[in-house]
Amino acid sequence: MRQSEASVVPASWPRIGIPTLAVSSESTNQPEDRNHPDRPYPPARHPMIEVRNLHKTYGRLHALAGVSFDVPPGQVTGLLGANGAGKSTTIRIITGYTAPDAGWVRVGGLLTSQHSVRVRQHIGYLPESAPTYGEMPVAAILSYRASLHGLRGKARQRAVERAIDTCVLGAVRKRRVGQLSKGYKQRVGLATAILHDPPVLILDEPSNGLDPGQITETRSLIRRLAEGRTVLVSSHILPEIERTCDRLVMLARGQLCAQGSLKDLLSQGEHEFLCESKFQTHEAATRAAAAVRAIVGVQGLVAREMDGLVMRWRVSFDPAQAAEAPLRGIIARELALAQAEVRLFEREKASLESLFLKLMEQGPLEAPTQGPDEGSAA
Repeated sequence: MRQSEASVVPASWPRIGIPTLAVSSESTNQPEDRNHPDRPYPPARHPMIEVRNLHKTYGRLHALAGVSFDVPPGQVTGLLGANGAGKSTTIRIITGYTAPDAGWVRVGGLLTSQHSVRVRQHIGYLPESAPTYGEMPVAAILSYRASLHGLRGKARQRAVERAIDTCVLGAVRKRRVGQLSKGYKQRVGLATAILHDPPVLILDEPSNGLDPGQITETRSLIRRLAEGRTVLVSSHILPEIERTCDRLVMLARGQLCAQGSLKDLLSQGEHEFLCESKFQTHEAATRAAAAVRAIVGVQGLVAREMDGLVMRWRVSFDPAQAAEAPLRGIIARELALAQAEVRLFEREKASLESLFLKLMEQGPLEAPTQGPDEGSAA
């Protein structure tokens, strides 16, 4: 532990026997910590996790390019993206296992670059491949992991029993971990993450590789663990994010596409047409798109070339300016004038899948590079 960290950790806090991991000391434009050292968590109006302008490269691969988002306290936030979108890299930076090339993270009001050990004392982390010792019984491995968190005697015993009870592991407590099903192994991983009763849980692909029944059990367990905690769950499985999370952060190709409550994000797809047409030339498709964008009531048109001259349009409209039926007729007329072969023309249904596809087509958002109170943090 560095001297700067040792000087701010209150004596009443447990000293965790985990070595210091990668910490970035070169991130620019970092704000000062919001809180006094003896008050580690910010008021409820502040985000529990703040991520600002994260960049990370691996050789020629730019895994993260300016990612910024917030995780509010007391909610389950989903980190959604396709494989390779940057989810695991983001989580490893938040938890202190990887240092960013640029940008900063603040958890509970404290910068991870300045208080890495202290922050990680208050995070329960379940990586995508949860590390376990297959030859050890469940209760024994939990007791061992509790000791790494500085728990001794009755305190360690209480923590182990609480974790076994919460994660419903009583029936297998004496069995070796290597003999368990993948669903039970995942429960053991979740149990190790809550041994020290952390206020923040970060779970990387907790349903990956599980069968439908195990996924349902894991989803229910995550909701129970979320009571009184802030939870960040990464996944590429859309139904699990929709059923488990209150909020959503979406990444694509290392960049932020969207963040907000599921209700607010899904409302973006309430007034859209999905149209798929084949044009004779690219010029005809371009002229038709420009004509549709100029129609009164049309708010936007996102075009994507599917195959050859087949174009898929997502046309958003304002029902206060144009009724749905007349607007559909006007768009159809423009397609007819362009001599397009219309293959699909329907009202888009609001769903997480349609939102995901739309945002993948639209590309990243502009991300802020500074925190909300960076200039005045005390």
